Amino acid sequence: MEHQMNIKEVACLWRKDKAQYVKLSTISAYSLILEKHILPAFGNNMQLTEEEVQRFVLQKLQSGLSQKSVRDILVVLKMIQRFGSKRGYLSPQDWSIHFPTERENADLAVLTVSQQRKVMQYVSEHFTFRNLGIYICLCTGMRIGEVCALRWGDINLAAESINVQRTIERIYVVNGEHRHTELIIGPPKTKNSIREIPVNRSLKQMLKPLRQLMNDNYYVLTGEATPTEPRTYRNYYNRLMRQLELPPMKFHGLRHSFATRCIESHCDYKTVSVLLGHANIGTTLNLYVHPDNEQKRRCVEQMSTKLLR
Repeated sequence: MEHQMNIKEVACLWRKDKAQYVKLSTISAYSLILEKHILPAFGNNMQLTEEEVQRFVLQKLQSGLSQKSVRDILVVLKMIQRFGSKRGYLSPQDWSIHFPTERENADLAVLTVSQQRKVMQYVSEHFTFRNLGIYICLCTGMRIGEVCALRWGDINLAAESINVQRTIERIYVVNGEHRHTELIIGPPKTKNSIREIPVNRSLKQMLKPLRQLMNDNYYVLTGEATPTEPRTYRNYYNRLMRQLELPPMKFHGLRHSFATRCIESHCDYKTVSVLLGHANIGTTLNLYVHPDNEQKRRCVEQMSTKLLR
């Protein structure tokens, strides 16, 4: 072995190398996983054995983390292991990590049709820029970071569309021993997230009186040159939901509600996937398409009828 190091030393070298190739927000996510999960558990280790990693995975699941979160941690751990073993800093390891059988996913939290109408009616009668953002999310399925970064110049009422081309997020920054957070505006989550979303009639009516008055570079949620950040906007949204006496639901539920209404309206799945900016249609199908018994029975009957013709 060239020069054996502990996991903390290897992780620092890996993070520095990785920063050359990925977005700042991605490195921020990796750094948070390192600081919160990996280094406290393995920082002083000289190797990562399968037994230790398996025990770590089970402990994280027992602490309440979802399987997705634990798998994300495991991805980072594997990248560090490969980086270290390739350069001779760690002994090669080939893990086979097992996860408990996952119970059926809970239903997505979405607004019912009547609840969604209540929110949209309130916003139309109590206009503020922040309320407008909630209306936009319900009509377009935009993510919170995307609507916080939306500028008036991104709204083209002649083409009846909104162009999603940036997002805003607060990231975790590690600079030696110094840790802090920064607010950054950059490209959306993936290349598929850069998209054009049609504006429906009701949203156009709300936007039209304002669009010609607003500076293209001003942000929609503030009406000013300075944006609001997702954390602040999420807090506002939570207060509004309580004020309207609606059940608690994460802001992302507005996006889920938009997608659910599209599926309920029999929009084709590929179109819904493109509107949401998903990287592939499989994500849309897994999240939103869950045929009930009646739909399955109708499908089988249609197939049978066709065969017997």
